[in-house]
Amino acid sequence: MSSASEEDAQREANRIEPVLERLWKQGKWDPKSVRSAMLALGYRDLRTGPKGEQLGGNLEVRGMERRFETDHYVTPQGARIGLHVHKDACVTAFVQKANYQVQVNGPYLETGCFAPPFAH
Repeated sequence: MSSASEEDAQREANRIEPVLERLWKQGKWDPKSVRSAMLALGYRDLRTGPKGEQLGGNLEVRGMERRFETDHYVTPQGARIGLHVHKDACVTAFVQKANYQVQVNGPYLETGCFAPPFAH
């Protein structure tokens, strides 16, 4: 990631963090509420074509990843955010009952702003 892209991504992370903190304090960590709050900041949903090509937008909001606990899989409540800032820079974040987090990172070749589900 270039230093200019990292600066731009950090600026966006700084915009997102207080919104996630507010949602977390309000107990609103479902993807619909989180998407609505992010769209209110001016971001647009990422749209892709039939061959995976990007058609516009820069925001992805998804539910939390399933994880294995003791003897079964669970999907915790919460939402994950992937914001495409530049081709080489993303802001990734999550908000859930226990906490929230916002960070700047580069994209993954296979999955864009989101880390691959089973390691890289």
